[in-house]
Amino acid sequence: MSDEVKQLKHKLWTGSHYNEGIGRDDIFDKLREECGVFGVFGIPHASSLGYYGLHALQHRGEESSGMCSVDSKDGSFNYHRGMGLVKEVFDQERLDGLPGDRVIGHVRYSTAGESKLANAQPLVFKYRDGDLAVATNGNIVNAPSIRRELEMQGSIFQTTSDTEVIAHLIARSSKDFVSAAKEALQRIIGGFAFLIMTNDKLLVASDPHGLRPLVMGKLGSGYVFASETCALETCGAVYERDVQPGELLILDRDGLFEDRYAPIERRATCAMEYIYFARPDSDINGINLHSSRKRMGQKLALEAFIDADVVTGVPDSSISAAIGYAEQTGIPYELGLIKNKYTGRTFIQPSQELREKGVKMKLSAVRKVVEGKRVVMIDDSIVRGTTSLRIVNMLREAGATEVHVRITSPPFANPCYYGIDTPDRKELIASSKTVEEIRQAINADSLYFLSHEGLIDAVGGNDGAFNRGMCLACFDNDYPTLIDPNSEKSCSC
Repeated sequence: MSDEVKQLKHKLWTGSHYNEGIGRDDIFDKLREECGVFGVFGIPHASSLGYYGLHALQHRGEESSGMCSVDSKDGSFNYHRGMGLVKEVFDQERLDGLPGDRVIGHVRYSTAGESKLANAQPLVFKYRDGDLAVATNGNIVNAPSIRRELEMQGSIFQTTSDTEVIAHLIARSSKDFVSAAKEALQRIIGGFAFLIMTNDKLLVASDPHGLRPLVMGKLGSGYVFASETCALETCGAVYERDVQPGELLILDRDGLFEDRYAPIERRATCAMEYIYFARPDSDINGINLHSSRKRMGQKLALEAFIDADVVTGVPDSSISAAIGYAEQTGIPYELGLIKNKYTGRTFIQPSQELREKGVKMKLSAVRKVVEGKRVVMIDDSIVRGTTSLRIVNMLREAGATEVHVRITSPPFANPCYYGIDTPDRKELIASSKTVEEIRQAINADSLYFLSHEGLIDAVGGNDGAFNRGMCLACFDNDYPTLIDPNSEKSCSC
């Protein structure tokens, strides 16, 4: 191995490459999951539950993970964070060092900030009333301006994560903790799901639009909170309900108190949660994602039928939609593409030749399935177009005579400011090219994106609500909150 490659791998593992302009996981230009949060209150050995809960949310972030617990004997904080997957960061010894019946945990994919241990969550602080830990999924759009204001007033920030902003706002307030937290939440704008813990309280909050998912479950006499219902299932908790937009839940020795810090505004859950991010066995707003993705595939078949021999989905998020497309058309569904689940996080290769080999290492076409066949390839989105081009070419190299691409979302033409790692608008292929131009760019025989109406109908739920309660800003440029187009995308989780 050359010194150049060794240095590059060192940068990848340490995260230092993010400060040197090298793109992250550039072999695939898929959208990156934001983060995942998991909380436990009033359940013995909470950190063990936290481990299983975070493991279930691993798909939402693979850069770092962490947990903070409160020792039920003396109320003291114990925490551990590390770079890497949950199973790499925590072992039994680490979990034994997190005693207590309360814990908040986090898995992180940095959407715009630096990938380093200082930004791993939960963030833990000392303040006048004791200890404070914060974990969040999402982005605070106005964090840069609040941060500048606080720095002018003397605040010293320890991280580049915008999550730290809320800790400073709480610490600087002269009000009691709950009132200070309400005041802080009222100041911030964006999409977020917060878990905020002190030595004797746990606060749970969702943004006024419900952009980022957050659910509550029960286990015995205690409570569990998670970004997705699949994490509740993993740890044996029973789903109770979704945390509502603008809601503030307060848990302490007296139990659970339901409060609000803001009224519900236009409900706008991120559409990409339904399309791509969340696990298919999760439910969002009472809607099962496997079922809704099947309906997306069925809608695609109705809107853009093409005569073909096999239907295949790009694993893993598009498998459900491919099944739906196949069922609707009667064209057989086949595993034409196989994902290697054991390659781990992809290294950025130092040459185009090695980069292409890296693609084939992570994804393979099944020659005996696609050879001599007209293939319908179902995928969830096209970002830059480079991934779609590579997969289409991979299918052609395996002998497919035609490759027809069907996408279960409208064209992704606008950046997200609420916790999804999207490129600048100019890097999004749909922002500057027509569908026909994109088809040519990805070397497909035909290309069709699901219509806005088809997506809304497929997801269903929230009858009468605008866009059925979804945020479609990445498709239609209609953001539910104020956005400063001249500001940098804020650094969240």
